[in-house]
Amino acid sequence: MIKSELILRLAAANPHLYQRDVERIVSTIFQEVADALARGDRVEIRGFGAFSVKSRPARTGRNPRTGEAVEVSEKFVPFFKTGKELRERLNVDEAPAPAKKKAAKA
Repeated sequence: MIKSELILRLAAANPHLYQRDVERIVSTIFQEVADALARGDRVEIRGFGAFSVKSRPARTGRNPRTGEAVEVSEKFVPFFKTGKELRERLNVDEAPAPAKKKAAKA
């Protein structure tokens, strides 16, 4: 699902709201999450998951074309960890697989 599809679904589920208002709400939520991550804060949405920022230290990499050593600077990357409820919802149909029997030797 992309952002525009999310907006359309939310607008359809809430006919008392204008689509432009739903679009503003969704954009504001995403902007607030991005701003919090940029400040180094953690954003937790209970039952859904938590967004945080992880640091990747500086390292020496390789240019894949030439094989030449290249210095890669420290980076900060967004990280998402699913919440327990979302994980359970995604794996609801997942039952333990039955154990396979070994073939009998004749």
